[in-house]
Amino acid sequence: MFRALDTPQTWIVTLSAAGILLITMGARQSLGLFVAPLNAGIGVDIASISLALAIGQFVWGAIQPFAGALADRFGPERVLYGGLALLAVGSAITPWSGGTLGLIASLGLLSAMGSGASSFSVLFGAAANRLPLEARGTASGIINAGGSFGQFIFAPILQKLIQAIGWMGAMWSLALMVLAAVPLVRNVAPASTHARPAGHGDGHGPWRSVKEAMQDRSYLLLHAGFFTCGFHIAFLVTHLPGEVNLCGLPPSVASWSLAIIGLGNVFGSLFAGNCVARYRSKYILFWMYGSRALLIALYLAAPRTDLTFYLFAAGLGFTWLATVPPTAAIVGKLFGVRHLGTLFGLTLLSHQTGGFLGAWLGGLAVTRYGDFSWMWYADMTLAGLAALVNLPIREAPVAAQPQAA
Repeated sequence: MFRALDTPQTWIVTLSAAGILLITMGARQSLGLFVAPLNAGIGVDIASISLALAIGQFVWGAIQPFAGALADRFGPERVLYGGLALLAVGSAITPWSGGTLGLIASLGLLSAMGSGASSFSVLFGAAANRLPLEARGTASGIINAGGSFGQFIFAPILQKLIQAIGWMGAMWSLALMVLAAVPLVRNVAPASTHARPAGHGDGHGPWRSVKEAMQDRSYLLLHAGFFTCGFHIAFLVTHLPGEVNLCGLPPSVASWSLAIIGLGNVFGSLFAGNCVARYRSKYILFWMYGSRALLIALYLAAPRTDLTFYLFAAGLGFTWLATVPPTAAIVGKLFGVRHLGTLFGLTLLSHQTGGFLGAWLGGLAVTRYGDFSWMWYADMTLAGLAALVNLPIREAPVAAQPQAA
């Protein structure tokens, strides 16, 4: 499975990128644990907190194509350093936010921009440009697994910190944790690699590539499916703690469910990275999205117990962010890797547009109806549609792809 990563350099680049994503995604995907403490601590209602986190979901995606374009143009090193600094500052000032506007500024803007600038589009683009073609599929799975393992580690740690030193202390601790990623940046993006000419390698800059990509039907279909992925993940990561609370279960069930999702996706990401080199990515995405619709249906029919949540989390975790390697692979196959940071970043914008709606509408649903029933039905329907829209995507057989060699 790891034969493609056959040199120390490929392992260093891959594991360093995975380590950065471990920290930035672990921090971002655990914010749902702070909803109830924020509600009690500063008196902001759940709908307003959900709006701040929903804005963060959108901003995280909106920054990706711009961060990717900057990295494609000037190199990823400065972008990664800047992103980590913004994420640490946003986390550190959240305890002084005071109200809705403050939360929007700290979590919705600063933290989200920082996390997005040091996330998938920049890291995948940086790694792809430093790795041989045959190693990219496997490497993308390992990098993605790093983000999932971060969720597994951060969720229970932050829950314990919230209980031990309060939500403010936990948020300040989170800011310090983010800085641990700084030493890894040089391994992914050495200073000597920055400042490439805008048209280097293909005769034109990233925004011309964007214009051409937006005229490609397959690229637009990929966006549609990834939109649903964002809706699903943002709804769950923001409101799963609330769903657990509505079922009369302790907060530890929510933190462990989020951790199980992260652990499950470690294996799912590695599996997806391996499958990218063997099967057409559009079929991988079809089965992933289809499985989500089935799992939600099973959850709705099951009794609300600790075991139900843990099994549900394990099933969802296997495909949670494992959609990223096949999605990035399709973008790379369609347009090459020269502007992968920009083009995959734009795909992530679609993902987080769905994420904005998933987080925000979940808060509105529970405020108006007292539960998340309508959100579950919407999520299940969208997952089924996402499975179908991936099938018409234009993708050559794996045998014709060099990375399958």
